[in-house]
Amino acid sequence: MMNPSNGPRPNERERYHPRVEARLQVKVLLSGRTVTAQARDISMNGLFLQAHPADSQRALTIALPLPGDRELVTMCTIRRREVDGVALEFGELDWDDLIALARFLHPHLP
Repeated sequence: MMNPSNGPRPNERERYHPRVEARLQVKVLLSGRTVTAQARDISMNGLFLQAHPADSQRALTIALPLPGDRELVTMCTIRRREVDGVALEFGELDWDDLIALARFLHPHLP
């Protein structure tokens, strides 16, 4: 994304994993109930969720459906809040989850 001065935003320059557009329905697990929200984009490190969790929340547990009937469930840290949602950083992922996520992302990378 570009800022008004036509340069990348500071956090864009620091990004290690490229993001790809994703219109995925993500389950957010909130104290015994599940809420569905849409992911705008995703990378190996996290995703942007088009939802507005309470300002007091610093982390969310999500369930992300991946091809092959695999569901990635992980705790995510809220890294940034924007008008249209929140940027989430994935917690620890096991090797199977990392491989499944990489297989999902690979065909969409530039």
